[in-house]
Amino acid sequence: MAGRGRGLGIAALVVGLLGVALAGGAWLYGRDAYGSGTLSSPSMEPAYHRGDRIVWERMDGSGVRRGDVVMLSMPGRYGTDGVVMQRVIGVGGDRVACCTTAGNEARVTVNGRPVTEPYVYAGDADGVNRSYDVKVPEGRLFLLGDRRSDARDSRFFASDHGGTVPVDAVRGRVTDGRTGPALLGTALLAGGALVLAGGGLGIASLVVRRRRAPVVPPAPWPVRHR
Repeated sequence: MAGRGRGLGIAALVVGLLGVALAGGAWLYGRDAYGSGTLSSPSMEPAYHRGDRIVWERMDGSGVRRGDVVMLSMPGRYGTDGVVMQRVIGVGGDRVACCTTAGNEARVTVNGRPVTEPYVYAGDADGVNRSYDVKVPEGRLFLLGDRRSDARDSRFFASDHGGTVPVDAVRGRVTDGRTGPALLGTALLAGGALVLAGGGLGIASLVVRRRRAPVVPPAPWPVRHR
C-alpha cells in the first residue's frame, strides 16, 4: 500500500507538470500569435458590426493581399493609440481610382479594372462622392472601410502619400477562421484539466499514506516507587 501511495504521488507530479506545460505553452503562443478586441465603429459594416469581438492573426503588412481586412496602428493619423480596422484595396505598385460605372453600379478600379466588392455596405462603393486616382508607392497600402459613407480611410488623407499607409503600420490580419483560436482554447482547457487531475492524484496519495502510517502507542506514564 505504501508503494501505491508513492505511485500516486509520482503520477500527480507528472500529470500536474504536463498540465502546466500545456496550458502555459498555449497561453504564450496565443499571446504572440493572435490579438483580439471589440469593434467600436460601424465603418466595416455589413461584414463586421459595432460591438463585434474581432480576432486577428499578428503579422506585418508585407504578407497581406488585396481584399484582406487588417488591423493597423497610426496614432498620428487616427488620433488613437489603439488599432483601426480597414480593408486592403491596393498594394505597392497598384493604381486605385474611383469611380467607374459597371452596369448600374459605381465601382472602384484597381489597375484599370472594376473591382467586385460584395462586402460594401448597400452596394455603395463610393459613399461620399469623392473621386481619387492614386498610384500606391511600394511598401505602402491603400485602405478603405466597407461602409464607404461612414469610414475615415485613405480617401481623406490624400496629402500624405495619396492616403496610403506604410506596411509596417499593420499589426495583423483579421481571421474569420476559428480553428487556430479554438485549438488554443482546447489546449488551455486540457492543460487546466490535467492540473486539476494532478491535484486530485496528489490528494489521493496523501490519503493512502496516512491510512497506512503506523500507529505509535503513547509513551507509558512513569511509575513512582515508594
